[in-house]
Amino acid sequence: MDKLNIFKSLSNEARLQILEWLKDPAAHFGPQDGIDLIEVGVCVSQITEKLNMTQSTASQYLSTLQKAGLIKATRIGKWTYYKRDEEAIKNLGLYIQTDL
Repeated sequence: MDKLNIFKSLSNEARLQILEWLKDPAAHFGPQDGIDLIEVGVCVSQITEKLNMTQSTASQYLSTLQKAGLIKATRIGKWTYYKRDEEAIKNLGLYIQTDL
């Protein structure tokens, strides 16, 4: 776990918002052409729209979260879907509880 990289990625309000939305994607995003929001994730276009930002900025934020190990990406055809890495988030919580 690269703790410094994780905490840097969490130091941005929009990236925190993305993680919060991805915790319960069905509550924050609409259906996606037969894609299971829980199993596969949320399409970058829906995240971009919800952030009200350019696609390049949203993609940069998602890349930062992915490099920190907090989200996972799945590519299906020409689309990329993102979901939280619950195990990594659990480990971060344990680190905060026990070591920080």
